[in-house]
Amino acid sequence: MIKSMTGFGRTAIDAEGKSITIEIRTLNSKQLDLNTRIAPLFRNNENEIRSIISHELERGKIDFNLSIEKNAASTVSINTTLAKSYYEALTTLSSELQNPVPSDIFLQVLRMPDVISTPQEELSDELWQTVKNAILDACKQVNDFRSNEGAVLAKDFEKRICLIRDMIDEVTPYEETRISTLRTKFEKSLAELSTKTQYDPSRLEQEIFYYIEKLDITEEKVRLRKHCNYFLDTMNEPQANGKKLAFIVQECGREINTLGSKSNDFNIQQIVVRMKDELEKLKEQLANVL
Repeated sequence: MIKSMTGFGRTAIDAEGKSITIEIRTLNSKQLDLNTRIAPLFRNNENEIRSIISHELERGKIDFNLSIEKNAASTVSINTTLAKSYYEALTTLSSELQNPVPSDIFLQVLRMPDVISTPQEELSDELWQTVKNAILDACKQVNDFRSNEGAVLAKDFEKRICLIRDMIDEVTPYEETRISTLRTKFEKSLAELSTKTQYDPSRLEQEIFYYIEKLDITEEKVRLRKHCNYFLDTMNEPQANGKKLAFIVQECGREINTLGSKSNDFNIQQIVVRMKDELEKLKEQLANVL
């Protein structure tokens, strides 16, 4: 199965007087690159959140955001004793320094440390379980998005790898002509050479045969065809195999390069260029496959 690394998922829930929103965005990356923004209430659960995401989404550049908006007014406590102490200390200091007491001294007192505080909120097991299920739901949305994108990519991959495989058959007619042309060329050169110098015909024939064998591209064609078929089989496996597909494409590239260097024929090299063009397009798209 082909799955893209690009995805998006969003889940919003209301629980215990809070509106909680979870958003996940993913892009392509060779490894897991996870960035999180987590509301303070869930900060102690960050390791478990990371574990869930890495298990569900595997890899990619992932941005995770968990935010809270409280529906009810927050309970706020004012330490009146401490506020009075600050007020008296500031007015006494102003008197001793003969500095007029500022009109906003009350606001300054309220800004002093620990005068206003919000009680520390505890995360209940029920709320955490609800949020964990919401995270899993957002991950599922991302995976569904990835699968839909992957289905589009799969059609493109199949088209291009089949084009490369079909081009192998285009090489065959030129391959046969190439060998006969080489033989004719050698025979002509031998005829000219025989009038000028003496040589061992059997030895020369062996060398010519060895040279023609070195130019044979049958093995490369067979291996390239097998790699193309293996790519299609791997692409249709149930699990995501982006890295494996990239390795297969790399092996295809080796065979195509060898085929081009051994061909010694303009027509075959033109086909090789077309093969390389399709292969490069495959490589570009595979960078975004899980």
